[in-house]
Amino acid sequence: QVQLVDSGGGSVQAGGSLTLSCVVSGSMYGRHCMGWFRQAPGKERDWVATFDKDGNINYAGRYADSVKGRFTMSQDNNKNTLWLQMNSLKIEDTGMYYCVGKIGACDTRRSSDFTYWGQGTEVTVSS
Repeated sequence: QVQLVDSGGGSVQAGGSLTLSCVVSGSMYGRHCMGWFRQAPGKERDWVATFDKDGNINYAGRYADSVKGRFTMSQDNNKNTLWLQMNSLKIEDTGMYYCVGKIGACDTRRSSDFTYWGQGTEVTVSS
């Protein structure tokens, strides 16, 4: 049974930084996809970033244009943890952030294709 527990959200002023973390318990064998989605108030869940993983091999991540250059994913295989470093935060980055995972390659950006979800951690960016 795979479980994702995400944390690290909070309130920050525009231009600030936050680091989200996601602890993964259980195993996804073979190639799988890990990453992050977010959901702004009153909107659908949007893809933020994902990366392909196969055993201890982590492939380069892909990022939504809206966060490219500001957000960076990293991971520690030994700690079964991944992080999302968010810099230069904007008001439009406000929302609930979810750690996600699925078996198979990162060949989709649809939230419905992801099997495993963290409980979400809230990020609020104010002016």
